[in-house]
Amino acid sequence: MTTQPNYIILLGPPAAGKGTQAAILCEALGLPHVASGDLFRYNLKNKTELGMKAKAYMDRGELVPDDITIAMVLDRLARPDCKDGALLDGFPRTITQAEALDKALDEKGTKITKVLNIQVPEALLIERVSGRRICKTCGETYHIAYNKPKVAGVCDHDGGELYQRNDDKPETVQKRLEVYQEQTSPLAGYYRDQGIVTDINGNQAIEDVSKTLLAALKDL
Repeated sequence: MTTQPNYIILLGPPAAGKGTQAAILCEALGLPHVASGDLFRYNLKNKTELGMKAKAYMDRGELVPDDITIAMVLDRLARPDCKDGALLDGFPRTITQAEALDKALDEKGTKITKVLNIQVPEALLIERVSGRRICKTCGETYHIAYNKPKVAGVCDHDGGELYQRNDDKPETVQKRLEVYQEQTSPLAGYYRDQGIVTDINGNQAIEDVSKTLLAALKDL
């Protein structure tokens, strides 16, 4: 009897800490981290057939169709290192993508086994991102509340000027959160109907969030 692979989805809004937690979970569980952004970069860089199809849409300023994105994900999940499962991060982003992924996995005799939904108050998300400052010289990252430089506005390492990226400005963060709420947050309800969602309090220390996530996976 073969063991079903564990395909786990990490859900959460921008700045919820998904990237940090994904790295911790993958190391603890021995599962590969399958991030949609990484897949696009890999396929574009290596000029794969899927990458070239995606590039044609991107060059026209159009959204890449779901079927191409899903094909990239399924191609990645078919590699040997995913035989026991994988942690999906950044995909699916919409109900349509989730339905297509479920259908494709069902055809392979498998399914999503767990969805971890990291929840953080919106005001804290905006504070986390908008407080970030980057050194213009070396790229070192600081935060005006959580990781202050010794001298305000100056990098500890090389004295470079610290600045705020446009992507980190409150109005930009607010827009990203609105897109998430509109397109991606409904996924929690979609998977909740399947009985596979565990809500995670993301308003804790990093190590405490990790412990909560791992506890939610102990029965897999």
